[in-house]
Amino acid sequence: MDFLRQTINIVADVLVMLIFMRVILSWFVRRETGLTRFLKDATDPIIKPIRRALPSFGMLDLSPIVAFFLIEVLREILNAFI
Repeated sequence: MDFLRQTINIVADVLVMLIFMRVILSWFVRRETGLTRFLKDATDPIIKPIRRALPSFGMLDLSPIVAFFLIEVLREILNAFI
């Protein structure tokens, strides 16, 4: 059970890190690079559905914040069942 709990925590941490890196790089890197393409490909399955569900706030994108929250909630739920 400990292995499963550690795996869940590692996956959640990696997802949060990738989303955070995507947000930070989007502020500074305007053109697409290999790293930005990787981050976008890795996080789009999480970010895109949230972005579609949220109302528009102009240029402010709240989908990463919602993703952080949902990842943490899912982590807690999964760890509670183990």
